[in-house]
Amino acid sequence: MTASTRMRQPVLEAAVPPHSEISRHLVNSDFHDCYELEIAPTSRSALALYLEVVARTPGWVNRLMALRNRVVGLFGLKNLGHLNGASARRAAGDYKVGDRVGIFPILYLSDEEVILGDKDKHLQVRVSVRKLAGPRSAIAVSTVVHIHNLLGRVYMLFVAPVHKRIVPAVLGRYRADDAA
Repeated sequence: MTASTRMRQPVLEAAVPPHSEISRHLVNSDFHDCYELEIAPTSRSALALYLEVVARTPGWVNRLMALRNRVVGLFGLKNLGHLNGASARRAAGDYKVGDRVGIFPILYLSDEEVILGDKDKHLQVRVSVRKLAGPRSAIAVSTVVHIHNLLGRVYMLFVAPVHKRIVPAVLGRYRADDAA
């Protein structure tokens, strides 16, 4: 797939891949979504793809994260840093379960899928990057959230609509770059 072909490939809202590890966490979730982007066939791991995708995070997303961190700090929530806060000097193969990659630690790691996430008293978030093979190669980015209390519900009221713009924008930036 050429760069010009990839630029025409849309970021599509999709179902969470049924055979993915993240799909096991859909039970009783309060929020979930998935976006897919067709990519050229690749031998890179799901974590390597994640690192490539977040390295291209648009500046406006990092500015929103900075604003989020200032506001939620007033309510005792964690400062997550920036989405593209992963070390560019560390190779995907150097990470293991439990290591922090940007804003989240790794919860699950295989060549085909990486799940990152965090849990606090307000909510639990899991984000999966899954390589899809078959008639077309793609990456699926799925998010699953379990809310624990009222503060988590209020937080998600504000975050969910923004999240639905951020994920496609980050994937779209990856699509537009020559990442093949």
